[in-house]
Amino acid sequence: MSSPPFGIYVHVPFCASRCGYCDFNTYTASELAGSGSSPDGWLDAVRRELALARRTVGDRAVDTVFVGGGTPSLIGAARLGAVLDAVREEFGLAPAAEVTTESNPESTSPEFFAALVHEGFTRVSLGMQSAAPHVLRVLERRHTPGRAVEAAREAAAAGIAHVNLDLIYATPGETTDDLRASVEAVLAAGVDHVSAYSLIVEDGTALARRVARGELPAPDDDVAAERYELIDDLLTAAGLHWYEVSNWARTPEAECRHNLGYWLDGDWWGVGPGAHSHLAGRRWWNVKHPARYAAAVAAGSPEADHEVLTAEDRHTERVMLRLRLATGLDLALLDGPARREAERAAADGLLDPAALDRGRAVLTRPGRLLADRVVQDLLLASESTPA
Repeated sequence: MSSPPFGIYVHVPFCASRCGYCDFNTYTASELAGSGSSPDGWLDAVRRELALARRTVGDRAVDTVFVGGGTPSLIGAARLGAVLDAVREEFGLAPAAEVTTESNPESTSPEFFAALVHEGFTRVSLGMQSAAPHVLRVLERRHTPGRAVEAAREAAAAGIAHVNLDLIYATPGETTDDLRASVEAVLAAGVDHVSAYSLIVEDGTALARRVARGELPAPDDDVAAERYELIDDLLTAAGLHWYEVSNWARTPEAECRHNLGYWLDGDWWGVGPGAHSHLAGRRWWNVKHPARYAAAVAAGSPEADHEVLTAEDRHTERVMLRLRLATGLDLALLDGPARREAERAAADGLLDPAALDRGRAVLTRPGRLLADRVVQDLLLASESTPA
């Protein structure tokens, strides 16, 4: 039996400013002032943690690397290349490994992308969110509307094999025409991958405070569903296929293999402040603050806590994650009552009947809009089975 794919995720915690909707583990320069944290100190700690990972994992080539954040492009191509060099030194990269970095359009340039290609990066994910200036203002994004498209073209021209643009939809104040223009701008950029996420108002964010004060309306679920259908229509017509509920790719090669590793029960080591890892059913996460992370790595381990997944936990996650994929869920993973629930979902138009006949539970487009409900119903049906 072959081993699952192995990925390395590297978390860059630095941002020039905090977007109003963001609840990620990120820090601005003013928030880190006096803590002793710096990009170079972070890089040293990342190298140390990769050495720890190598001692723990042993000989295992890395199939995918994903540098996320935060704003990885803020630390520059040279430091990103140094991270990749450290991965190569400790583990080595598998043949045709996928190597991705997220980037903010405002902190990129043709020279930056050319340097990424030289360092060995094969994929770039750019945060666009919207082409509408007033939507970007609500999200407190700093880039100008056209910069993301320009950056995507620069990345492709530099030789980055796969380029993704991220969209956020159903932002308060966004119209259908705003979203249509945003998707059309994405398509004009010529990218081969698009991610689109409905805006979620996370507790503790500036956006949540504005909604609580009545300055902005909360996102509307019905509007979000209509916007998702519009995105899917436009991307499908342009030749991109959905392969995960929130992700579309022009070809199978353009699909994000690193994220597929998460969705298909792979193993990964998360390096950096607050990063999460998973190896063979054990999940752990690092201390979150960059200064405490660096100190913990120097002391031997940055792990803050861990959990060992039970068989039930792993079953729940397999159903939840695999059902989000266009390849669907193998019915062999479901017991009798859950399979009967799948048949009911197909009768309700939420699962594809033809796929069900082939032994797969695959969401229809209405099913994608209600994916969480379908998952819950399948799991509840299974849990109701007598012991």
